[in-house]
Amino acid sequence: MHNEEVIMPLIQSCNIACGGHAGDEETMKRVVALAKAHHVAIGAHPSYPDRENFGRVSVHMPAEELKKALKKQLEDFEQALEQNKARLHHIKAHGALYNDLAKDPDLVATYLDVVEKYKDIAMLYVPYDSVIQKKAISRGFSVAIEAFGDRNYTETLKLVSRKLPNALITEKEKVLDHIRAISKGKVVTETGKELPIQADTICIHSDTENAVAILHYLNEHMNS
Repeated sequence: MHNEEVIMPLIQSCNIACGGHAGDEETMKRVVALAKAHHVAIGAHPSYPDRENFGRVSVHMPAEELKKALKKQLEDFEQALEQNKARLHHIKAHGALYNDLAKDPDLVATYLDVVEKYKDIAMLYVPYDSVIQKKAISRGFSVAIEAFGDRNYTETLKLVSRKLPNALITEKEKVLDHIRAISKGKVVTETGKELPIQADTICIHSDTENAVAILHYLNEHMNS
């Protein structure tokens, strides 16, 4: 889904695929240039090397092999930044890797070893009350806690599996209500229970079918 030109004026930060689950040298350069032109904070979006499943399935692989794959993605992204004279603002793992980093200490250690070189120039986007949040802070990383405006949560503060029909929130009015609740420190789960949460940044997925309509609506109504 190539809707970056429409989305960029509507957002404040973006996560750009680095070739693991999607993207290539050309798309990285093009989208970095778009983000820079619209003064959007640029984030690298590394993932398990799994284009077939768009990075949304956990991949069990040796730590050194994963490190090599992630380093390659980030190095390729650095080249796109350099060619556009753009600055890296943050790093956010994608899909299954992001979810696995919320709970797996060994995986977190591997991931943080890879992104260590960027610690002084970029923050990490991480889920609330997660293993990676705590480990990253203990290792001196700057973090931004992230919540999802277009995803339902379970009563354990996990994202509802994309295999289930209620994983996504696609009605723009409900997305707005969801975000307003999060901004007040609570999230309404799929069962209607209110749980405490924190968020410094809110994610809206660009591959949601009506993502552009959702973003237009949020821009019109967030401050009203």
